[in-house]
Amino acid sequence: MTYKRSFSSKIAESILNITKPEHMTSKEKAEQYLAEKSKKDLNYNKFFSKSIVFESMEASVFGNKDKSERIILFLHGGAYVDNLNLQHHSYCWYLSRKLDAYVVAPAYPLAPNNTCEDAFNLITDFYKELIKINKDIIIMGDSAGGGLALSFCQYLNEVNLPQPKSIVVFSPWVDISMSGDYENEDTDPVLGIAGLKEFGKAWAGNLDTKSYKVSPLFGDNSNMAETLIFVGDNEIFCSDVEKYYDSLKKSDVDARLIVGHGMFHIYPMFPISEAKEAFKEIKKEIMK
Repeated sequence: MTYKRSFSSKIAESILNITKPEHMTSKEKAEQYLAEKSKKDLNYNKFFSKSIVFESMEASVFGNKDKSERIILFLHGGAYVDNLNLQHHSYCWYLSRKLDAYVVAPAYPLAPNNTCEDAFNLITDFYKELIKINKDIIIMGDSAGGGLALSFCQYLNEVNLPQPKSIVVFSPWVDISMSGDYENEDTDPVLGIAGLKEFGKAWAGNLDTKSYKVSPLFGDNSNMAETLIFVGDNEIFCSDVEKYYDSLKKSDVDARLIVGHGMFHIYPMFPISEAKEAFKEIKKEIMK
């Protein structure tokens, strides 16, 4: 079958190709980027959102906590080294408006000055507080945040906390060791294996990069919540995401995988026609 891509998606991909950062494709540039990050304070931009502070972690919030039907805990991407950006803020605002949701996007601790263990501790305590407000919680995430969302839900079983109502992730980073076979590196307009490996090691800290806390591909999916996954078939992560989806099905998890044909990394978050179709599926999943 031939799939016709929208003109808007082609424009978006062209811009991504032009702006693809050097630290994604060069080990040396990635190391330099990490070194620069280690000298800076947390770069957290609130843009137009309100914010709350939980312990030492600030979070952007969207919507009305008291009047919304549900809570969405949104874990942002950025290869575990970059914080919430304008795209995340805009999308979270959109989710709050269209899904009658109180959306909370924490600025969780990032590498290289922090590791996944620091983030897990804060997000776990934060999650405990959220379920006191509303038990209908949806956990969402993009890219690295999608991987974190899946790892965190595996971890919930370990600490005897309830699963969310559902999980929705875009292009989740499920194997930070980057140990698979990747055919799309030359065509991926966003990601690069060399940079991802360096950022993944920084995020893992003392953990093995195949620990489930950083690479949910190798974790136990027993009792996971209903899961909806999006990935583009023109991105590096596609093959790993397909493997992860297979592992969900083997664990009898109610899961759906939607592959965007000709699509790039986290395409549902872009202002393109294909994202509108993706949102219909998200709405179907969350509001049922």
